[in-house]
Amino acid sequence: MQLDDATLQMLRTYAEKITKPVTFKLYGGTHPKRAELIKMLEDVASISSHLSLQQSQTDAPVREGLTFELLSDGALTGVLFSGIPGGHEFNSFILAMLQAGGHPLKLDEAIQRQIKAIDRPLSFESIISLDCHVCPDIVQIFNQMALLNPLIRHEMIDGGLHEGLVKEREVQGVPTVFLDKKPFANGAVSVTDILDKIGVDPPSAADSEEASDSCDVAIVGGGPAAISAAIYTARKGLDVVLLAEKIGGQLNDTLGIENFISVLETTGPKLTSGLRQHMDHYPVRVREEIRVRSVEAGGNGDSKKLSLSTGEVLEAKTLIVATGARWRELGVPGEKENVGRGVAYCPHCDGPFFKGKDVTVVGGGNSGMEAALDLGGIAKSVTVVEFADEFKADQVLLDKAEAADNISLMKGIATQVIEADASGVTGIKLLRREDNETIAHKTDGVFIQIGLVPNSAFIKGTVELSKYGEVLINDRCETNVPGIYACGDVTNVPYKQIIIAMGEGAKAGLSAFEHILRAEPAK
Repeated sequence: MQLDDATLQMLRTYAEKITKPVTFKLYGGTHPKRAELIKMLEDVASISSHLSLQQSQTDAPVREGLTFELLSDGALTGVLFSGIPGGHEFNSFILAMLQAGGHPLKLDEAIQRQIKAIDRPLSFESIISLDCHVCPDIVQIFNQMALLNPLIRHEMIDGGLHEGLVKEREVQGVPTVFLDKKPFANGAVSVTDILDKIGVDPPSAADSEEASDSCDVAIVGGGPAAISAAIYTARKGLDVVLLAEKIGGQLNDTLGIENFISVLETTGPKLTSGLRQHMDHYPVRVREEIRVRSVEAGGNGDSKKLSLSTGEVLEAKTLIVATGARWRELGVPGEKENVGRGVAYCPHCDGPFFKGKDVTVVGGGNSGMEAALDLGGIAKSVTVVEFADEFKADQVLLDKAEAADNISLMKGIATQVIEADASGVTGIKLLRREDNETIAHKTDGVFIQIGLVPNSAFIKGTVELSKYGEVLINDRCETNVPGIYACGDVTNVPYKQIIIAMGEGAKAGLSAFEHILRAEPAK
C-alpha cells in the first residue's frame, strides 16, 4: 500500500492529537507482501516523533509474517492487525493508533464502564475483507474494547491474505468474528449485541453512575427519520437526546442511491456522513451504541421513562420512535445454521466470497434485483427466485436483469430448505407453486432479500402495533399514546423510502414540539 504525500500530510495533522508513544510491533515470519507492510508502517511512523516501528523475531499466532500489534507507552494493547490495513480498514488502523496514543475513544461513557468491568480473558479474531464497508465498524468496536480492558485481545485478519485460515475456519462471509477460536458472530453487530452474547449484565439503575437523566424529546433511532426529527426539534430550542445503536441505520448497507431528489447519485455512507454533519450543527445529545430495552408511558405526569441497555433510565416529555427495520429472514431449515457459511443478507459485503461461483437470490423486489445485478459482475451465475407470480422490482431493474447473460429469473417459487455440508451451502430445495413440483437447485450461496421487519419489539405493549409489527400512526405521526410519536420504516406508512422517512421525521418532530407547547403552562 503506497501512501502519497497528501495522505501523509493529512496523517501529520491527525498525529498532533497523539500524547504518548505508540509502537508498531511487527512479529516475525515470511510473506511476499511483508516488505509492503513494513514500508507502510515506516511511512506512518515517520509522521510523528511519538510513533515508531519495532520488528520482533517472535512469530505471531497467524504466521504468514503480516501480524503487528500496537503498543501504548511501551505496553501491549491487545490490538493486532494481520494483514496490510488498507482500503476500508486504513481508517481502523489510524483510529486505533490515535486512541492508543491518548485520543479519546468514540464509545459512550456508560458503555466504556461496562467493558472495563469484564473480569475474564477474551480473545477475539475478526476475519474481514478490505472491500467490506461493514467490517471497519466491527474492527473498531473490538479494538476499543481491547484498549479499554487489558483482559481483551482483538486481531483483525485480512481473509484475502490468509486464505488457509479462511478455508480452515470455513468462512464464507465477512465480517466473521471468533471468540477463543470458536464462532462468535457474523455480519454487523452492535456493542450491545456483543456484551449480551458474552453475558455482560448491565448495571441496575440504582448502581449506574448516571442512574437517570431527563430531556424534552427522546428520539430512538439513527437513520434518516431519526436525524430529521432531531434537527427539527433542536431548531425549536428543545433539549433533545438521540439514542441509536448506529448512526445511519439501513443507509450503512445501501451503496447506491439514485432517487434522493436533487442528488443525482450518492451512497448510503456518504449520505449518513452528511446527515451526521448537519445534526452536529445543533445541540443534540447523541448517544450511540445504546439500546432502549423498554418504555414506560406513565411515570411523572406525562413523561415517558426509557430503560437503557446501560442500566440508566431516561425520562422524556415526548418520545419519537424512529428505529427503522431490519432484513426479514426466510425462516426455513438451513438458514440460521448457515449464516456466514453460504447464507448472506448483504451482497456488497459477502459477494466477493462467491467469485466464479453459482449463487441464488431469494426475493424479486427492488433489493433482490439490485443484489442480482451486483452479484452478476462477480459470480458465475445468479438465479433469482420470487414467491409471487410476478416480480415486484421496478421495470428498469427487471430489464437490466433480463438482459444479463448470467442472471436467470424464476417466479412462483417457494423456498423450502437450504442444504449444506461441512463446507457450507450446497443447494436449495424449491417448490414450483403452479404444479407443486420440487426442484433441487444446486448453488454455492443464498442471498436473502425478502423485505424488512420493523424494529418495534421494545415498544410492544406500550403503543399499538399492526399485525406486521409496525407502529400505527396517524397523519401527524401520533401513536395511540399521547406524547409518543413514530416515523420512518418502523411505522405503517407505505413506501419505505429515504425521502419519505425524512419527511415523516420532520413531521414527528414538529408534532412533538406542539405537544410540549400545549402542555407547558403559560408564563
